[in-house]
Order: sequence, then structure tokens, then C-alpha cells
Amino acid sequence: MTAHFYFARRFVWIFLGILTVFFVLTVLVDMMEQLRRFDVDDVGFYSVLGLSLLRTPAGLYQLLPLIVILATIALFIALSRSSELVIVRASGRSGIVSVLSPTFVALGIGLLAVTMINPIVAATSLQYQIRSEALRSGGPSALSLSDEGIWLRQGGEAGHAVIYAEQTNADATQFLDLSIITYAETGGPKFRIEADSARLVAGGWDLRNAKVWDLKSGINRGANAVSHEILHVDSNLTPDRIRDRFGTPSSIPIWQLPAFIRELNEAGFSARRHTVWLHMELAQPLFLMAMVLVASAFTMRHTRFGNTGVAVLTAVLIGFSLYFIRNFAQILGENGQIPILLAAWAPPVSSVLLALGLLLHMEDG
Repeated sequence: MTAHFYFARRFVWIFLGILTVFFVLTVLVDMMEQLRRFDVDDVGFYSVLGLSLLRTPAGLYQLLPLIVILATIALFIALSRSSELVIVRASGRSGIVSVLSPTFVALGIGLLAVTMINPIVAATSLQYQIRSEALRSGGPSALSLSDEGIWLRQGGEAGHAVIYAEQTNADATQFLDLSIITYAETGGPKFRIEADSARLVAGGWDLRNAKVWDLKSGINRGANAVSHEILHVDSNLTPDRIRDRFGTPSSIPIWQLPAFIRELNEAGFSARRHTVWLHMELAQPLFLMAMVLVASAFTMRHTRFGNTGVAVLTAVLIGFSLYFIRNFAQILGENGQIPILLAAWAPPVSSVLLALGLLLHMEDG
């Protein structure tokens, strides 16, 4: 039991060290990307730094399998060079037993990532979208779902507007029972618009059977409404931008995803991408365990046997291959070419079985 705690502690410290290095690199690389997208003279350096810090958790979350496999490689190479694995084997323990503690630590990291880190990543990703949208278009644009319908908010130099619709189609181009309230740049309401249906086109909304109330004069009265058979309202929203907001399930905490998927289906959108993401997040701990098993299979031999560099390279390449297959299965699942459960759970389960086979072959021949 003491050896297990020792290996687990070593693995945790190495994991944290590699995570810190990747954190610094991710911030620097993302800052270069933000400086390319925004003019630092207009938005300010601290705004660019803030955007980079908000985007970094999502980047690290995607790199988590790579960090785990590098931490496992570093752990077992260090143990092999210090002959600690030789001592463990000489005491009568199998080398495979030494993998149990890092494997369970990886399982714990995966559970922690899904249950606690995932909501943090979702919150920072959402804030990044809001702030970058505000800096790019001069005003915030947002979208939300509720049991009553769809809410959107668009911003611009002339003011902003709050938009409500009962339902839309999967392409986010047709909306039913649309209501728009526009606000002046100073914050006061300007117009209220209601339409039976609307089509979102390039540059604005095409409303049918619309009524317009002028709210600048005071209380809204039905007698003051002006009817239009067809009315065009300018907007900086596009169907692609709306679908992109629905297409980023990483910006939604995993605890809220089931309810969001239900509301998405009720609103008329396809929730397949979010459902695949939900199951892949639930399978994340199992995939991290597979990364530990793969890395340990090639790095548990003593360094005096030679070919350590080849073993490390092989472990990294297999880890990248499994990661690529997992992402490829995700794409197939999102496109509907394979079932959701198969896309989300087959790669982690197959990775664990493959890693166990490699480990048994390397250790016991």
C-alpha cells in the first residue's frame, strides 16, 4: 500500500508540473492569436490578455489526454532510471501492479475534470464568446433557450435589440411568432415589433404580417400599431452565428446539458452534437485510464535495455492515434453516420482493451 501511495504521489506532482508548462505555453500561443484578431491599440493589452486567460482552460481541457500520457511516460522513465521498478519486482510484486495507482489517479483526474473542471471551462468559454463578440461587433450578441421559446440579443453601434421566437427550424433561418424590442444607444426602448413569421437573411430579418409600435412616445398602445405585410429589420445576426452558439456544447456545463438538449429538441434544433458531447464527457475518465496503460506498456522496462527513445515515441504515437480515432468517431457520431453510444464509448473501451493487451504482452510476454 505504501508503494501505491508513493507512485500516486509522484504521478500527481509530475502531472501538475506538465500542466503548468502547458498552461504557460497555451496562454502565450493564444495571446498571439488574439493579437492577430484584435488591434491592441483599440481594445487594450489587458483585454487581449483577459481573452487569452478565458480561452486557456478550454485548450488545456482538450489537451488533458496528452498531458496524462506525458506524465505517465515521465513517471515510469524516472522510476526505471532510479531502479525503483526493479526493487518493486524483486520484492515479489508484478510490474503490472505498479500501474494500478497511476491508473486510478488518472480515473480520479477524469472524474474531477468532468464534474468540476467542465463547468469552469464552460463558464470561461461562454465569457470568452461574449467578450470577443462585444469587441468585434461593438455590442453583445447572445442566445438562450427556455421552456417558453428562444431568446436572442444582438448589439450594434446604433443600439441593441432583444428578440424572442416561439420556434425555429434546424437551420436557424425560419422563426415563428417573433417579437423584437429595439433599444437606443442610451438604453431606452425605441420600437416593439411582432410578426407571425420571420426569415433571417444576410443583413437582417424579413418579417411577415408584422406590427410596429413606437415606444419612444410613451406607453405602448395597440391603436398606435403600424401593420406591414413584409418588413425588413437590420440585424448583424446570421444563421451560421446562431448555429455556432448551439454548436459549441463545451460552453454548457455538463450538469445543464440534459435539460439543454431537451429544450433544444423542443425548439426544433438538432441536439445530436450535444448528445454526443455529453456521452464523450462521461467516457473521458475511461479514456484517461487508457492513456496511462498505453504509456506504461512501453516505458516500464529498465533504461539499460536501451531503445528508450523509440519506446517513448511509440507510446506517444499510439496515444495520438487513439486520440485521433476518438475525435474521428465523434465527428461520425455528430453527422449521424454511426450511433451516438458507439461514437462516444467504443473508442475509450477499445483503447483500454488494446492498452491492457500491450501491457500484458510487454510484461509477461
